[in-house]
Amino acid sequence: MPLYASHHRTLARLTGNYQVSIPKPIREALGLKLGTFFEVSAEHGHVVLRPKVLQDRNEFLKQLRKDVEASEADIAAGRVLGPFDNARDAMRALRNFAKKKRAHARRAV
Repeated sequence: MPLYASHHRTLARLTGNYQVSIPKPIREALGLKLGTFFEVSAEHGHVVLRPKVLQDRNEFLKQLRKDVEASEADIAAGRVLGPFDNARDAMRALRNFAKKKRAHARRAV
């Protein structure tokens, strides 16, 4: 979402069918098109609309399977850090890993 979009303010009216039209300056600033789906929530006394992209369930599950297989291959090959007892240990391991990667990259140059 472009940062400038948050500066647009205008009024909209709730119709008899409980519908609200999104004013043109807001639609254009956010690039909203007909048929856009929204997540609707109530937060701190405000109605919040968040544009959402729907994904085909079968495609999602297919990609999820690929990602899980890749993760399992990484685990089997030892390309993992952890498990950790706490966040401090996890952060220490990540910093050490990054330090080793940087040192390895400098040697390769």
